[in-house]
Amino acid sequence: MISTEFLITSLIVALIPGTGVLFTVSSGLFLGKRASLYAALGCTLGILPHLLASILGLAALLHVSAVAFHLLKLAGAAYMLYLAWMTWRERGTLSLDKPRDASNGGRIVLRAFLMNILNPKLTIFFLAYLPQFIKPEAGDPLVQMLWLSAVFMALTLAVFVIYGLLAHAAQRAILGSPRLLGWMQKGFAAVFASLGINLALSDR
Repeated sequence: MISTEFLITSLIVALIPGTGVLFTVSSGLFLGKRASLYAALGCTLGILPHLLASILGLAALLHVSAVAFHLLKLAGAAYMLYLAWMTWRERGTLSLDKPRDASNGGRIVLRAFLMNILNPKLTIFFLAYLPQFIKPEAGDPLVQMLWLSAVFMALTLAVFVIYGLLAHAAQRAILGSPRLLGWMQKGFAAVFASLGINLALSDR
């Protein structure tokens, strides 16, 4: 049921740097290893509603209803700008002696979850992506979609965890240079802001 083509394509999709990767990497760099794992989990959970919406056909509503699509899109853009502000505000507050590890994992998971769930384009993406790998001879299409979704989420979680751990591995070198740290936090804040603006201005 799960083809090699699906595994390779899904792995490539998961590896492409996006908002989830950026959030996980920034968490690993600035908040610690546990925070990167929480972020990876939250980002992965954030795609679950989009997968379910695609499976149940709810994506059709976003596709035909301009109002629903734009409201969700603007909410997502606003949240990305909020993340940009939070990242910018924390600039210069980190130190090597006291890495800001995840003392509140639930908050990190929630932030990552909201970041992905408020992006309506993910639903449209999965609606177009998953049906390509449905095989009529393989049985119930709904069961196939559920399996494909589960495998995609597992690959996404694994990739995000690796991104976060690699970022954490570079933490000591980065936190040892306050100037580099400041520029990196400014850079992450700018990227989150630009992604939010791009989402707000984008079409379907």
